[in-house]
Amino acid sequence: MSPTALALVVAAAFCHAGWNLAAKRAGNGGPALLWLATLATSVLYLPVVLLSRPRVTWLVVGVTVVSAVLHLGYFLLLQRGYAIGDLSVVYPLARGTGPLLSVAVAVLLLGERPGWLALTGAAAVIGGILIVSGGGLGSAQRHHRKSLAFGIATGAAIAAYTVFDAHAVSALAIAPVLFDWGNNTARMLLLTPYAVKNLDRVRQVWRAHCGEAIVIGVLSPLAYILVLFAYTMAPISLVAPARELSIVVGSLFGWLLLREPNPARRLLGAVVVLGGVVALAST
Repeated sequence: MSPTALALVVAAAFCHAGWNLAAKRAGNGGPALLWLATLATSVLYLPVVLLSRPRVTWLVVGVTVVSAVLHLGYFLLLQRGYAIGDLSVVYPLARGTGPLLSVAVAVLLLGERPGWLALTGAAAVIGGILIVSGGGLGSAQRHHRKSLAFGIATGAAIAAYTVFDAHAVSALAIAPVLFDWGNNTARMLLLTPYAVKNLDRVRQVWRAHCGEAIVIGVLSPLAYILVLFAYTMAPISLVAPARELSIVVGSLFGWLLLREPNPARRLLGAVVVLGGVVALAST
């Protein structure tokens, strides 16, 4: 991976962990928070899109809408996970299970036979998840099992949109800034019927979490635009795992800023997950 691509990925990791910290602090915001954040993105990034003089075709519109649906599912799952679980549990699970699920699909559906390094990486991801979650599923409390389930489901959504979006900006050559802005705007439009029907809820969330909504609206697209540019410079098999550096950053935020319990265990688990992802990327 080139130094430029790596620098983009590292910067994206900090932006990504930052907006997830804001999302955790507004954990009960739900769809109202997501609508406010996408509205902020649509307004704040519009001048940047216009200055880039984008070329919009029906193909760009169609691909962007499909990506928006995938991202909407991801955001709703993630927000629900933050409403019932800790940042330092849900975040590593969500970010770490994508590469693991990719290996599982390759083995079960595509007939691939990964080598020892890939299997070791998959085992490390599983082990790290168990460390972060505090043990096996059977010993976890009910709400902890729920946060574990939402983290894994979010990881599946991440795996889906990662492959789709990388193809969009590389093979289809859709401009990253236009693609991400259109993605956010489409999500905002999809959620507008909910916002109109629940204006009181939207106002309540805005009063309580306007700062978090704006932070998410700024940092979330910035993080992903940086990653999309990196996809145009390096293979997805290198970029996607490398951006999981945000796992460690997110766990640190959970410990240092949110004072979540068991910091040593959760940070250790995050590092193990990250190591497993790196091993998967090396196969």
